[in-house]
Amino acid sequence: MRGGRRCRSPFRLLTLSLAIAVPMMPATSAAAAVRTKANVKTKPAAKVKPVGKANAVAKGKRSPAPRAAKARVDSARDQALAVAIRAAAGGWMARVYAQRGYRPLWTGGETGAATIGPAAGTLIAYLNDADLDNLKPSSYDVGKLRQRIDAARGGAPAAVAAAELALSAAFVDYVRDQRRPRDVGMTWADKRLKPSRPKPEAVLRAATFPPSFATYVSKMAWMSPRYVELRRASALARRGGITPAALTRLRLNLDRARILPGPWTRHVEVDASSGRLWFYEAGEQKGTMRVVVGTRETQTPMLAGTLQWAIVNPYWNVPDYLVRKNVAVKILGGRTLASMKMEALSDWSDAARPLPADTIDWRAVAAGKRDLRVRELPGPANSMGKVKFLFPNDEGIYLHDTPNRALLTKDDRHFSNGCIRLEDAPRLARWLMGRPLRAGGKPEQAVALTAPTPVYLTYLTAGSTGAQLAFRDDVYGRDG
Repeated sequence: MRGGRRCRSPFRLLTLSLAIAVPMMPATSAAAAVRTKANVKTKPAAKVKPVGKANAVAKGKRSPAPRAAKARVDSARDQALAVAIRAAAGGWMARVYAQRGYRPLWTGGETGAATIGPAAGTLIAYLNDADLDNLKPSSYDVGKLRQRIDAARGGAPAAVAAAELALSAAFVDYVRDQRRPRDVGMTWADKRLKPSRPKPEAVLRAATFPPSFATYVSKMAWMSPRYVELRRASALARRGGITPAALTRLRLNLDRARILPGPWTRHVEVDASSGRLWFYEAGEQKGTMRVVVGTRETQTPMLAGTLQWAIVNPYWNVPDYLVRKNVAVKILGGRTLASMKMEALSDWSDAARPLPADTIDWRAVAAGKRDLRVRELPGPANSMGKVKFLFPNDEGIYLHDTPNRALLTKDDRHFSNGCIRLEDAPRLARWLMGRPLRAGGKPEQAVALTAPTPVYLTYLTAGSTGAQLAFRDDVYGRDG
């Protein structure tokens, strides 16, 4: 690897052929889902064992008989609804519901009541405001969906099942449209991460995993938290009025956030605009920290790859332009490589040998007539700190520790050569590796991560401050 590209390392990366968990998302029309019948026989309701009379009832305590009677009624109702869902569902939707015993998602579910739950109202609000997603509300026939819901209020199993499946179909359509990727200039270093419009079955199946479906819907947890924040900011802006130029810029940011995973996908996310990093797993944000990112001249790219290795006690391979403009100039001014804790090497191979400093034509290096590999030795002052995290990419970008803590306290943190300097590398290491970081004494120790983890480097200049849409400075000039 050459050192003239960003934060290059001579370490030869090993690519692991491991499957990556990428968020699963949804679709299909409500009408189609309700019309199609499953080609299976209807199962009879399970027999309910009679509950005998209690031998005695303690004084002052309510008899268990009313509770038992209610349990029998609830069980019979739930079984009737399951039978109705099984009879009405077809195709991929039948497979999803079969896996959960034909229990409903929208109609009761968590409350046990055969009534339409709060998640339905949340979905309808999303569909009515689909223009916030740069989608057309008219695509979802909210009026017909409301009719299904109204018809279900009587509690008839067939009507409730029809509303249940119609809601699932509309939900799938909406999520699939939301997650349809746009080309925003992201480079996919790991091609497996490149998103496509998700399949309907994957969308609905993913929604059945979280413990609370209503919470999953209310948090819009199939989308990145960055996207959800920008969508809310968009609603605020439209109520208060927004210029066409600001709207265009906002939509560009929404499209950048649209291709990021939701919190149910284990991943790391870095925003080069705000200089911040987040990591997510199992539907929750597990941590966040400040980061230092590239300058206007040495920008951190929009890049997605898979973190595979931690390098403990790393070398820092000095970029070619810094060797010319910084190292060579200092050597000509009287400094030595030893005093700067650096060494020069013969080439960029793994078998490179150290070069005596007095054999190097430093004037030719400073003039750009000779390329020279120079690396900083491990130690307390090393620019990489105690650890760096690698993911295969052609840009020479990685995440790393840093001894320069002062830059992390600044509001504007665009100071690096393109790589990401971490505020709390040990904390990220504990999450990535499943154990505390042990530095040891040997240089350049390669440690495979317990689970290779996707990392997304993005650029989001839009956000909200209080009740207003706000834009950060477009440091990289990518907003047009």
